[in-house]
Amino acid sequence: MATINENRQFWDADYDWLEEGHEWSRAWGGADMQWYGTILPRLHRYVPASTILEIAPGFGRWTGFLKDMCERLILVDLSERCIEACQRKFRSYGHIEYHVNDGSSLDMVQDESVDLVFSFDSLVHVERDVMESYVDQIAKKLSSDGVAFIHHSNIGQYSRYYGFWKGRFLPGRFVKWLKDRNIVEPYDHWRAFSMTGKLMEKMIEKAGLFCISQEYINWGTKPSHLIDCITVFSKKGSRWQGKTRRLLNRNFMKEAGIISSLSLLYSSRPFEKRG
Repeated sequence: MATINENRQFWDADYDWLEEGHEWSRAWGGADMQWYGTILPRLHRYVPASTILEIAPGFGRWTGFLKDMCERLILVDLSERCIEACQRKFRSYGHIEYHVNDGSSLDMVQDESVDLVFSFDSLVHVERDVMESYVDQIAKKLSSDGVAFIHHSNIGQYSRYYGFWKGRFLPGRFVKWLKDRNIVEPYDHWRAFSMTGKLMEKMIEKAGLFCISQEYINWGTKPSHLIDCITVFSKKGSRWQGKTRRLLNRNFMKEAGIISSLSLLYSSRPFEKRG
């Protein structure tokens, strides 16, 4: 996985952003379908929230929805290009703040001021050291009943499998032949191999926080490969504290397919169906 500097170079200069991040919602039929069909059903009990912090908003794919659910919205991204794009897109909204960080710092956010920390489809690309830094700082930034909703990598659980197919053990043509026939799955979706859901839970406990839930999901992968995880956590003693709940959701991409099939009827920005 890339370093912070490599991430900054990629998102600031190398990536074209022609579709402003909406390309990653194609499997759902559009960002609005993904938001209302997949994200909001998982997030709804925690919104509206007075102050929301969105980490790594990119070009604001989810910001457009979050801005209507709070009195104050703070955007933090390591990419200056992304923050500038958000400033242009949401310039008419006076309750949004914009910050370029160093890829792991939340120093610009006041302690105990955030009611919801949100990040989806971004922090899957950060390694253990960056995630641990964010978790430690989130512990300070959350209000007494604040909640963090973080989508991160779990591919470390399958590191041997993906590492084998990415290695030089077999000829590339043979691996491609196997991939084309859906026999193997070498593509790792640029996930962080040093991260797992279990490790995330340990970070949360170490930071003095409480893990509310974890949903392990497949992401463009077979149902057997739950390479991502959505972890929700809060401060200990918050009104959310109870029994930690976990779900191995092997139907996540099937859910996306069902939502996509509805997009031509109900999406405000449906992707053209091809093939």
